[in-house]
Amino acid sequence: MTYVVSFDDRRLARVALDRAQSYASLTDERVVAVTVVPKNPSYARERDWLGPDESFELQAILERLAEAVDGIAPEAEFEYVLADRYASPGTISSKIRRKARDLDAAVVFVGSENAGRMLTTLRSVGHSVAADDTYDVHIVRRARATGVPALDEHSRLFES
Repeated sequence: MTYVVSFDDRRLARVALDRAQSYASLTDERVVAVTVVPKNPSYARERDWLGPDESFELQAILERLAEAVDGIAPEAEFEYVLADRYASPGTISSKIRRKARDLDAAVVFVGSENAGRMLTTLRSVGHSVAADDTYDVHIVRRARATGVPALDEHSRLFES
């Protein structure tokens, strides 16, 4: 069984990765963080993958993302999928869904403020990722401990 995390290194994606790793530590499952990387400097800057004056260097972006994953969940694997410069949220979510199916995901973890309120918002890939019924979806809406001691004691973000 594999837990897949839609990971863009934003706050709730980091919490989703931490949550997936907490579950995995209890179930002894594999965790794979998946990032879709459009070949777009503006997109990369919006997510702090690039500094304001840095040129788009794919390898540097991938190294930063892999380091971010390792810093949160050292046991997790990092995989990426490239997308066109002007990839829409629908394109990004379809690439995540395809990767989740390829990895035989049992659960996909999505960190999204919007997915928790409304699954059809355009600002989130959560609604499209949740539409696939080949896996369960765990939506992380809050950047705080779960309140479940068995999970929270494994968390790297919410140490007691």
